[in-house]
Amino acid sequence: MSTVLTRSRAPAPAPDRSSGSTAFEIVAGDDGRSYVRGSLTFATARRAREEGLLKFRGCAARSCEVDCSGITASDSAGLTVLLDWLARAKRDGRSLRYVNLPAGLLAIAKISEVAELLQTGV
Repeated sequence: MSTVLTRSRAPAPAPDRSSGSTAFEIVAGDDGRSYVRGSLTFATARRAREEGLLKFRGCAARSCEVDCSGITASDSAGLTVLLDWLARAKRDGRSLRYVNLPAGLLAIAKISEVAELLQTGV
């Protein structure tokens, strides 16, 4: 009896259930805005939350604007991330505002009764 050893590859990141992607990034624009791009779902929420907390805490201006038009998929975990960023900004005495929120994310925010907060920021 012989044993065959095979190399196993590290598992790939779990795909986002709604879009098939785990990509997420925050990019600083030349216009002073930050741009959120990619999937903001359960699959990316933990990393997105941490990345945003670091990036927006280091925002040189007292007022930061985040363009969300690049969000390709979102769910309740993504909404929680955006709310966490707002809470941190408020605790730090900063202003944070979202623009171009996707319709699906706004629908979740309306159901959760936080749409006004999400749209006006802190």
